Amino acid sequence: MPVTEVSTQSISAARRATFDVLQAVAAGAYASDSLRERCAKLSERDAGLAAHIVFGCLRFQAQLDYLIFLYSGRRVEQLDAPVVIALRTAIFQLRYLERVPAYAAVAESVEFVKRNKRAATGLTNAVLRKVNRNPVTWPDRETELSCPKWLLDRWSVHFGDAQAQQIAAAALREPGAYVRVAPGSEPPAGVQLEPTTVAGCFRLVSAERRNLRLHDIGSQAILPLLDLRPEDRYLDLCAAPGNKTLQALENPLSLAVACDISIHRISSIPPVCSRVVLDASKPLPFCGTFDKIFIDAPCSGTGTLGRNPEIKWRLGEGELARFASLQKQILAEGLKLLAPNGKLMYATCSLEREENEAVIHQALAENSALVCEREMWRLPGREEGDGFYAAVLRGE
Repeated sequence: MPVTEVSTQSISAARRATFDVLQAVAAGAYASDSLRERCAKLSERDAGLAAHIVFGCLRFQAQLDYLIFLYSGRRVEQLDAPVVIALRTAIFQLRYLERVPAYAAVAESVEFVKRNKRAATGLTNAVLRKVNRNPVTWPDRETELSCPKWLLDRWSVHFGDAQAQQIAAAALREPGAYVRVAPGSEPPAGVQLEPTTVAGCFRLVSAERRNLRLHDIGSQAILPLLDLRPEDRYLDLCAAPGNKTLQALENPLSLAVACDISIHRISSIPPVCSRVVLDASKPLPFCGTFDKIFIDAPCSGTGTLGRNPEIKWRLGEGELARFASLQKQILAEGLKLLAPNGKLMYATCSLEREENEAVIHQALAENSALVCEREMWRLPGREEGDGFYAAVLRGE
């Protein structure tokens, strides 16, 4: 793909948003949040292209960085941040996308470097002249699967080599979109849906997603384990953004209370039940007990890498202990409010043992009157949607 000149034209709206979001992600933001904010006023086409490039660069980052080394002879650690972003975005478009004009992808990436690190303009242009679609032999499994070695090794120990590879490979695919249609409700107008194996969960077939409340199939699959009944007093301790709260309220509960630490996030839950802002790891401000308690605990999110690919490059193995400590505190506080013979479901969208089985085993060891009725795994690549762990505990 020869490049014959450097463009001086302005950067298109879609790629301008792409560069902005990738810079924000590098500074610690989440891609989905930044895209939502940055693309709110863009056309559907431009917003779609920006999202496609952003998530593609993050999903395939290890492959892209190896290609940068292949074409330039330099590791990304040796290059300035704007140059790395420009090279990743251009190489992704040139090698991984079919209908993007090569000239536009290259010219606008070079223009971005010119504006942010002018001295590297020539280098960027020279590297992008070498990009082609020739097959590449990846140096190792972690590059081929674009996944940190430490995560692959952990999953291999936990789930086996074959399943670990399926999990990593699933994170390279664009995740499906799902909505929930409560029994007796009408589906959203103007969209095409198809049913799934989870009751009430429908796969979105049409492309339009704006103004739809998306709810992953993995997330929808776990709430039925709690076996909600009309007479139940129900407490959701980590409720935002509220999808599972709304699913729970499909049952005519005696009482429902949704809680979250963030007033901004809990505001996204419609005012269909009591909403309380609180830190669930601290003593809880309720006098009575609850028949059913749901803890969708804050976690590392390693089951959501297809949807949040930046997590795999940001998370460190040492952080798992911090998550586990918080999760144990939340579970301990929730158990204090569990009614006799009540049920508490603990769940995460993490694939890590420290955040799941280890948390439950400690709770069982510390509470002789507690039994684990059921554990369930949903693993990316084996089941549709995000990965989840759930355990149902019953008090005696």
